[in-house]
Amino acid sequence: MSETLRTEKADGVFSIVLTRAAEYNTITPQLRDDLSAAIDAGDADPDTKVILLRAEGPAFCAGYGLDWATGYQATEESTDRVWDSVTDLQLISTFVEVYMKLWYAWKPTIAAVQGWCIAGGTDMVLCADIIVAGEGASFGYPPSRVWGTPTTAMWVYRLGLERAKRYLLTGDEIPAPEAARVGLILEAVPDERLQDDAFALAQRMAKLPTNQLVMLKLLCNQTAENMGVTSTRTLGSLFDGIARHTQEGLDFVARAQEVGIRQAVRERDDPFNDYGSRSD
Repeated sequence: MSETLRTEKADGVFSIVLTRAAEYNTITPQLRDDLSAAIDAGDADPDTKVILLRAEGPAFCAGYGLDWATGYQATEESTDRVWDSVTDLQLISTFVEVYMKLWYAWKPTIAAVQGWCIAGGTDMVLCADIIVAGEGASFGYPPSRVWGTPTTAMWVYRLGLERAKRYLLTGDEIPAPEAARVGLILEAVPDERLQDDAFALAQRMAKLPTNQLVMLKLLCNQTAENMGVTSTRTLGSLFDGIARHTQEGLDFVARAQEVGIRQAVRERDDPFNDYGSRSD
């Protein structure tokens, strides 16, 4: 067990459990590395038929740990060299390639989502084959408003063109029942049933032979591959770096350094009255 996650095995299901509950399971370089190793282990395990990703605490994943991310960019800006888009792309790709392991794993991947799953958390979870969420969960990409674009860029493939534009061009919060209605996730279930329902679905899949699961997953995923998922992912990752280095992006980092990242995020989201800025 690492500091960021633990793994469990039962009934052909390999569970990866994010364990940074107090930090809302925000993404750090250590979580990236631990998640990579865990997915590889589950995919290689001959007794595993399905990989289930879940999390402890009130949130599945509230995105990147912005304290270290904005601090990293502030340090980057203090050097004599101008921003290097290729170096930035190479760095963010180390995260993106891990999230995409959920997509490219031979075996089916299921995510069970509670609470917040936003920003970089969606970059991760939308790569899973199937998403089940508690009814109290919320999704969204608030960095659309400033300082980011979706790196794995799975929104269009799940929602279709217009619905993806609807949510990305506003950054609006998407409650889990709405996310299920529009097709971003499979279903929203009562919060108290989330873990049991997700595990039961994984167990049901595990009744199939592994070779059938592998072939059927490849068959379904190939549609998105033919639509251009690789090129979209590359563009999303490149644009994410550019968005973090526009004037607005630099102003956001400077404001975060001045008043703290939480206050800077609140100022970004207050006009929209959603996420942590909701007043009702």
